[in-house]
Amino acid sequence: MNDLLKVKDKNFVVMGVANERSIAWGVAKSLFDAGANVIFTYRKERSYKKLVKILSDQKLEATHIVQCDINNDESIDQAFRSIGEQVGTIHGIVHSIAFAHSEDLKGNFLDTSRSGYAFAQDTSAYSIIAVAKASRPYMTEGGSIIAMSYLGAERVVKGYNVMGVAKASLEATVKYLASDLGEFNIRVNAVSAGAIRTLAAKGVPSFNDILHKIEEESPLKRNVTQEEVGDMTLSLLSHLSRGVTGEIIYVDSGYHIMG
Repeated sequence: MNDLLKVKDKNFVVMGVANERSIAWGVAKSLFDAGANVIFTYRKERSYKKLVKILSDQKLEATHIVQCDINNDESIDQAFRSIGEQVGTIHGIVHSIAFAHSEDLKGNFLDTSRSGYAFAQDTSAYSIIAVAKASRPYMTEGGSIIAMSYLGAERVVKGYNVMGVAKASLEATVKYLASDLGEFNIRVNAVSAGAIRTLAAKGVPSFNDILHKIEEESPLKRNVTQEEVGDMTLSLLSHLSRGVTGEIIYVDSGYHIMG
């Protein structure tokens, strides 16, 4: 199977590992298992320490670890220059970064603050544009950029509020980037993952209710795993999906098809 994937010894950047339960770590694990070179970005020192510990505990070695403040263009540019200098060519990027202020995930969406709305959009949606722009000079052999989304982008999910709007913006952004970058043989897709117990998910007040509802109503009658999301993302980063771009791929036990 690894011969079909054609990711062995290629360079992939994973952005957004918060801890070992995060979706980004699930993707990283799938990449490691397939023999890829994995590069990580982190924002704050505590995230770096957590990442180093996870790698040490699981006896894995990152190709490169670089600091990147996703809300700062200069930091993004500097991070990808560093990555480019280290590995030369980038073959894929996983953008698994989203954030909204906790007060904007409580109560009614109507009460979203102007600053909170702008921050959620900047962090969760605009940042992938900045990442694509900074990384493109190093994606000289084409490649794949993957964003992480959620069903709240197209349906109202109680408690998801401003993050749902940011994810809707992210999904539209994926399509426009796919159009712009196709001439460079760079594909851009999003994975809309089902509910997984991540650090970010804990901030959604209705999260436990969502888990139970998926178990009851989805075609597979269960929630998805970190590994399942990681493996689908791996396939979208690989040669197997070379004809796919601008798509939103659901990994949610089929829950999104239900009325």
